[in-house]
Amino acid sequence: MLPVATALDLPLIPPLDKTSVPNLAALFACQFIVRKRIKLLPNLGLIKWMLLVYIISPFFTALLNFDPIIAGPLFIKGIEYYDALSAVIRQIIFIIPFLLGMNLLHKAGDHEVLIRVLAVAGVLYSFPMLLEIRLSPQLHRLIYGFFPHSFLQQIRNGGFRPVVFLGHGLWVAFFTMTSVAAAAIFWKIRGTIFGFKAGGVLIYLCVVLFLCKSMASIIYASFIIFVIHFMRPKRQAKIAKFIVIFVIMFPLLRLVDYFPGTEIASVVAEYNEQRAESLQFRLDNEDMLLTHARERVFFGWGSWGRNRIYDKKTGKDLSTTDGRWIIVIGEYGLIGYIAEFSLLALSVIRSSKAIQYIKNSRDRVVLAALTLLMAISLVDLLPNSSVTPWTWLLAGALIGRSEQIKADFKRRSIKTKENKFSLSIDM
Repeated sequence: MLPVATALDLPLIPPLDKTSVPNLAALFACQFIVRKRIKLLPNLGLIKWMLLVYIISPFFTALLNFDPIIAGPLFIKGIEYYDALSAVIRQIIFIIPFLLGMNLLHKAGDHEVLIRVLAVAGVLYSFPMLLEIRLSPQLHRLIYGFFPHSFLQQIRNGGFRPVVFLGHGLWVAFFTMTSVAAAAIFWKIRGTIFGFKAGGVLIYLCVVLFLCKSMASIIYASFIIFVIHFMRPKRQAKIAKFIVIFVIMFPLLRLVDYFPGTEIASVVAEYNEQRAESLQFRLDNEDMLLTHARERVFFGWGSWGRNRIYDKKTGKDLSTTDGRWIIVIGEYGLIGYIAEFSLLALSVIRSSKAIQYIKNSRDRVVLAALTLLMAISLVDLLPNSSVTPWTWLLAGALIGRSEQIKADFKRRSIKTKENKFSLSIDM
């Protein structure tokens, strides 16, 4: 509901905006209102170290970027110690939903609540979405006085994409896709939403998603519904794990120039010339940005637009940054990329492993489906910068649940051994 591209910029701390305000509000409510203890640095081995790297690496990025960038009339100042400390605080604020999910959403019942809230949120948000589909995206302009993005990009196939308060029609479509996935999970476990059968809610949300006119989100939703309905949880977990391995490897292959992007664009051109041109444009931009990123490959160029490409004479910005991966590599380098994407990927990998220890079939279905949804969310970080507090919350919840399952399995194993030992003594 908060406005896009609007922030309260206070000294030292990062700007309070659409992302940071909900994160801080949620942490405050958990700590001081409902008195839930949040462990800020969990002792979980690799996850603990990745968290530390994620938080601290921007400080080292700042130390290596004191020099300004000058391109014709354009001047971007070097990063100062003040900016370095602010960057660390920003990372801590970004990671709050991950920590909340890991600490508070680690039980099977918690995950059902999570998907129920997501499905309900999708239904409630669909009403202003349908209004904008009919009348054009106007709510952000009417309430906050400006439109947050290019209006022309929201016109598709003789109609409109809804934007509401999320900034772009693609992000609204992706959110709707996650709600469709939540409804599909309830459909599988034969649950209800708002007292209605989940199948009916699923059909309704699928229609809304179709009206969002985003082919990628429609494909994601079709894939998730098919896999959830027709495949067993263990098979779903394996698919999710393979997807994540591809996502992690893709930027690394692009960085060392081993990905056959031009060849793929040529194949696409045989079926759709426009799609091929769009793909080639994206690949060319990524090549420029990667060439720039290789100059400071480990810790990147920092923020303030230093990761972008500028005309040396006019100072004009020549680059287009869409994917989250290329943004992170450009700003925080390979170290920052590994830290951020490893935390997200580990949630899928550990959950995939934990599923085999769950005895309750309903719990297996829920965990496997959420693992698959997390994997799809990672896929979308390749073409888009769609990482949100929800993404981090789900990642933390999956890691918390997998650790809980692991602990419960160990307790059962110890109890079984004790019972066997007691029985042998009695005999």
